[in-house]
Amino acid sequence: MIKIGEKLRSLRLKNNLTLSELAARTELTKGFLSQVENDMTSPSIETLSDILEVLGSNIGEFFTKNQVQQIVFTKNDYFENETDDYLIKWIVPSAPTNEMEPMIMEIKPFKKSLVIRPHKGEELGYVLKGKVTLVIGNKHYLVEEGSTFYIEGNQSHYLLNNFEEPCKLIWVSSPPSF
Repeated sequence: MIKIGEKLRSLRLKNNLTLSELAARTELTKGFLSQVENDMTSPSIETLSDILEVLGSNIGEFFTKNQVQQIVFTKNDYFENETDDYLIKWIVPSAPTNEMEPMIMEIKPFKKSLVIRPHKGEELGYVLKGKVTLVIGNKHYLVEEGSTFYIEGNQSHYLLNNFEEPCKLIWVSSPPSF
């Protein structure tokens, strides 16, 4: 008999996610996820499917010993997180297990992205639409449509949209940091 909780915990740790991070991405409580991982409760099939999607898996893969790596991802595979300030689309849901974490971010007018704390790694951004200001410490860099930024993650940084139009960009972090 498979222990769902133990296997979920293993998959979460493989993805380098804390319970809090998984809770935020799945919109479930940390307490509930802890109970699931400790086999104190069982998630519904729908909830298990949602958890597995965030962890870059699915029901079929979860209950199969030999997993096949997904190569092509469609809009149906994306995981989204929307706040009052921005929308993030994780376009490769299994990215936390990979070396890179690509996403599409849309920052609303006069709003900013989350602040990324210093980390070991690098980030690349490519502005698809609009313009945005990259803020690293006290330095500001304007990044316009069709332009790219490439930075080390060793300083806190964020994107600021002080413009009337939304900004849409591809943001890739290595290693995954979102």
